[in-house]
Amino acid sequence: MEDQTSTQVAERVGVPGYPGPFAVGRYAEKLRERIRDFARVCVIGEVTGVRIPPRGTNVYFELRDGDGALPCAMWRNDFEASGLGPDELRDGVEVVAAGHCDFYPGSATSSPRFSFRVQELRLAGEGDLLARLARLRRQLAAEGLFEHQKLLRRKSLPRRIGVVTAEASAARRDLLAGLERRGWMGTIVWGYAPVQDRRAAPAIAAAIRDLAAVGEVDAIVVTRGGGSIADLWAFCDETLCRTVALTPVPVISAVGHDVDRTLIDDVAAVCCSTPTHAAETVVAVDCDRAREHLHAGAKRIDSAGRSAVVEGARTLAVRSRAPLYHLERHRARIHQLAREMRAAVRRGRHTRAEYQRRIAASVIERKRTATLAQVNDARLAVAAAKLDRAQRALGERRTDKLRAHGAALRGHDPERTLERGYALLVDDAGEPLTSVAAVRDANTFEARLADGAVRAKTEEDR
Repeated sequence: MEDQTSTQVAERVGVPGYPGPFAVGRYAEKLRERIRDFARVCVIGEVTGVRIPPRGTNVYFELRDGDGALPCAMWRNDFEASGLGPDELRDGVEVVAAGHCDFYPGSATSSPRFSFRVQELRLAGEGDLLARLARLRRQLAAEGLFEHQKLLRRKSLPRRIGVVTAEASAARRDLLAGLERRGWMGTIVWGYAPVQDRRAAPAIAAAIRDLAAVGEVDAIVVTRGGGSIADLWAFCDETLCRTVALTPVPVISAVGHDVDRTLIDDVAAVCCSTPTHAAETVVAVDCDRAREHLHAGAKRIDSAGRSAVVEGARTLAVRSRAPLYHLERHRARIHQLAREMRAAVRRGRHTRAEYQRRIAASVIERKRTATLAQVNDARLAVAAAKLDRAQRALGERRTDKLRAHGAALRGHDPERTLERGYALLVDDAGEPLTSVAAVRDANTFEARLADGAVRAKTEEDR
C-alpha cells in the first residue's frame, strides 16, 4: 500500500517524458559508479595550480594543454611512492599521469567535485619531448628557416649589443665578465625576460622584437644557464624560433651548456656553448690585444719613419760634402797653424813670467821667514802667560767645589747624627730596628754609638 502511494506521488511531481524524479544522493552515487567504470588511461600535460597541503591526504593540481584542462587529485601515499618531491611538481612542469576518472558526490555541507584520480605520476620523459622537438626541427628545416640568420652579416666589433636573459642571473654575470675580458667598451641594451615556464617563450620573443625594432643594436645575445630539456623547453617554442629566424639582426644563442641543444640554436646565426663563449663570439676582436698590436704597429711605423729620415739625411750629407772637402781641408790647415803660433807665443810669455816669479819668490820667502820668527816669539810669550793664569784659576775652582761637596757629604753622614748622642739599633743581620715591635721580636740587638757598638737584650717594653 505504501509503495503504491509513493509511486502515485512520484508520478504526480515528475516532468512528463523524463524518468524520476530520483533522490539527488542516489543519482550522484550511480553517476560516480558510471564514471569510475571509464577506462584507465595515461594523460600528458603541463602542471598548474599545484596544492600540497602540509597535513592533507590528497595532492591537487590541474593538467593543461592548448586544447583543454583536467582537474587532478592524488592520494599522498601514491604521490610519495612516485618518487617526486614537492619541488619537482611545480607549475609549468610537463608530466605523464596514469589513473581514472572519479566523482565525489558531495553532501549536505560539501560541494560535489569531478577529478582525474592519479595513481601513478612521472615527469614527461625526454624521449616524449625530443620526439616533438625532432618533428618541429624537421618542419622548420624544410621551410628553410635555419639559413636566414646564417646569411646575415655580423660585425666583428659591434658598438651596441642587445642581451635577452633573466635579470640578476648567473648567465648575465658570465656574459659581462666575458665582455670585460675582451676589453669591449660598447653599449649593452638589456631585454630582461623569464627563461623557464610557459610565459618565457612569448616574453623572450617580444624582447627580441623590441631590441631589433628600437634598440639599434648590431647583434642580439639570448642566454641562460643549463638544465634539462624540460627546463629549456621554452627555447624550443615554434613561435620563438620563427621570430629569431626572421629577425633582421644577427641573433647569437647561448642556452645551456655543451651538452644542451635547443631549437633556437639551429635557427640562430651562431650557437655558443656558454655565455662566455657568446661574449667571445659577439665581440670577435680581442680589444685589449688589438690595442696592443695597434700601439706596437704605430711604434714600428714611427721608428721606420725616423730611420728613413736619418738615413736620407746622411746620404744627402755625404753627397753634398765633396765640393766643400778641399775648402775644409785648407781651412783646417790654417786653423792648425794659427793654433801653433798662439801656443808658441803663450809658451814664451810663460817662460819669462816663470823666471821672474822664481826670483821674486826667493826674495819674498826670506823676508817672510824672518818676520814670522819675530812674530812667533812674541805670541808664544803671551800664550804661556795666559795658560799659567788659566791653570791657577782652574785649581782654585776645583778646590772650592771639593770643599763644598765634602761639607754636603758630612751633613748626610749618619755618624754625624750619632755624635749628637743618638744610637742606631740593628738586628743580628745588620738591618735597622725602627719600631718597638721590631726590637721585641729581635730580643737581642746591637746599639751603635758614635765611638763604638754594644750588644743589648730586651727585658721589658713600654
